[in-house]
Amino acid sequence: MSKDLKLTMDPTKMGIGQSIAVLTSGGDAQGMNAAVRATVRVGLYTGAKVFFVHEGYQGLVDGGDHIRPATWESVSMMLQLGGTVIGSARCKDFRSREGRMKAACNLVKLGITNLCVIGGDGSLTGANEFRTEWSGLLSDLVRAGKITQEEAKKSSNLNIVGMVGSIDNDFCGTDMTIGTDSALHRIIEVVDAITTTAQSHQRTFILEVMGRHCGYLALVSALSCGADWVFIPEMPPDDGWENHLCRRLTDQRARGSRLNVIIVAEGAISRDGKPITSDQIKKLVTDRLGFDTRTTILGHVQRGGTPSAFDRILGSRMGVEAVMALLEATPDTPACVVSLSGNQAVRLPLMECVQITKDVTAAMDSGRFDDALKLRGKSFENNWNTYKLLAHINPPDVKSNINVAIMNIGAPCAGMNAAVRAAVKMGIIQGHSMFAVHDGFDGLAHGQIEPINWTTVSGWTGKGGSMLGTKRTLPGKLLDEISENIAKFNIHALVIIGGFEAYVGGLEMVQAREKYEEMCIPMVVIPATVSNNVPGSDFSIGADTALNTITSTCDRIKQSAAGTKRRVFIVETMGGYCGYLATMAGLAAGADAAYIYEEKFNIRDLKTNVEHLVEKMKTTVKRGLILRNENCNANYTTDFIFNLYSEEGKGIFDSRKNILGHMQQGGTPTPFDRNFATKMGAKSILWLTEKLKECYRHG
Repeated sequence: MSKDLKLTMDPTKMGIGQSIAVLTSGGDAQGMNAAVRATVRVGLYTGAKVFFVHEGYQGLVDGGDHIRPATWESVSMMLQLGGTVIGSARCKDFRSREGRMKAACNLVKLGITNLCVIGGDGSLTGANEFRTEWSGLLSDLVRAGKITQEEAKKSSNLNIVGMVGSIDNDFCGTDMTIGTDSALHRIIEVVDAITTTAQSHQRTFILEVMGRHCGYLALVSALSCGADWVFIPEMPPDDGWENHLCRRLTDQRARGSRLNVIIVAEGAISRDGKPITSDQIKKLVTDRLGFDTRTTILGHVQRGGTPSAFDRILGSRMGVEAVMALLEATPDTPACVVSLSGNQAVRLPLMECVQITKDVTAAMDSGRFDDALKLRGKSFENNWNTYKLLAHINPPDVKSNINVAIMNIGAPCAGMNAAVRAAVKMGIIQGHSMFAVHDGFDGLAHGQIEPINWTTVSGWTGKGGSMLGTKRTLPGKLLDEISENIAKFNIHALVIIGGFEAYVGGLEMVQAREKYEEMCIPMVVIPATVSNNVPGSDFSIGADTALNTITSTCDRIKQSAAGTKRRVFIVETMGGYCGYLATMAGLAAGADAAYIYEEKFNIRDLKTNVEHLVEKMKTTVKRGLILRNENCNANYTTDFIFNLYSEEGKGIFDSRKNILGHMQQGGTPTPFDRNFATKMGAKSILWLTEKLKECYRHG
């Protein structure tokens, strides 16, 4: 559809005369409800009619009460529920042509020509087959007298769009499938819990996670918790891995580690295609090393629970894009799937993606494992390479004679420690000597600098806050002392982990190079701030954890509001002058409004919002949730907005306010922050090493 046409078309009239059906099929995944909710609400917003299809394709075949009209209120309070509210089923009937004819008949009778399918690659392939046969099915139905010529003409074309809901992240073409992030949350919760008991008894734990044909969950969990070994189907271990594994576990114990963690994907295989099971590994470790070894199989726990903030936002964004794709489709548009690429929702040809997904399995079956890894995409490959680099513990015999210092600046946030750990480990692997600077630039000025080794940082990945200590002090007034200590400790490179203060501090150090030659060393800044307000990066470490904290708090607040009825909550979030947390939490928690600094608002906007809430209290959804970024407006403070709402809502609703404060900086880091911080920490050292090699070459 051309850009100009898009601009002239009123979005609230785009869907008039159209009907959209939404169904979830195959295995359930957390975040499917967010996608259903977005599809329904955007569909209704455009003026289209929207239908739920209950119980997946089975409901499409059975028709009748299984296909029901959806309303705005019918998807309320759905965001925070796991699984799929409209039900999903494996369906044999739809595989037969007879079954598909029944389904076509049901859709034609209701005038539905747009189908939105949320499921795995099997479900999406089925949808595409249904579409290819559509005109044939209609002619058969007319011939059988099930539908009239007129009805067939009205429904002559079926548009299909897919969204991938699968906790395995096994679909090629999208960076993340709906449900993957939540499944990682479940796995990491278990790993954290097991770690504490394993350390008490010096045990080895083997964890089996889902992923029959895809090792994504196992790989990212291993990166996020610093596991000793991971088995994934895409990259089987080399022959003789048994000796290697035992050697690595023994080395770890010799270094003073009290526990070992091994993660196994359920589809793990050896080079010759034979399965590697957790029992097999347990027997190996017990027989050869005599370690106390326990196995935990996570199973369906991974599918359960509340969707993470990421999955809710992903599902919502995909749902919006899916409705747009359906309403803009022409009879010649191929069936598409909505994917996540980088940070954008994009549309890709469905069958091309399904084909690549099948190619991966084919490559694994024929032993072309390098091809399988490449086909999985860039992000999978990056994860594997980082894991491989960090898993090899033995430092090189030859030291590089390079000293690298690491420090935390600004406010603490979850994931800082994971970045420090990865940087220290990568530095040791590169042969450098690593130094920890305590309490930011203050510590650098006052000589709070000490060597840091592998044992010090083991187990840091899952720890919140900042173990090195952090301060907001900038180096500007301490430059003399800082340059003395850089010379005294012979520091050749500096890793600065922090938010905006880290950027400003780094800049002050660079500007001081004219006066102090000690500052002429390579420095790298890793963005880490809950506010996600620093330039040059879509994400900063800590933002995902803060977002999940806000979202889960809002869930609880909504529950309270739903119980007492006619209550509006005003919640203040952090973020400085950046509206990222308020906006994203608003999306993830289903808020009525989010006030942010970037989007100016005045008293008229506040009045409109109050009127909206008054109207909302007349519906079945008698509650409101308003988010306000702490610095969105100097005069319209949280108290002001609270007082305004209390006065205007008198007799209709009562208001409450919550200021979330510093709980947003705390907590254990989410899998995303652990993984992101680990990759950033490792990358920073590789970049510094590269830069230092260039300088050393020229003496």
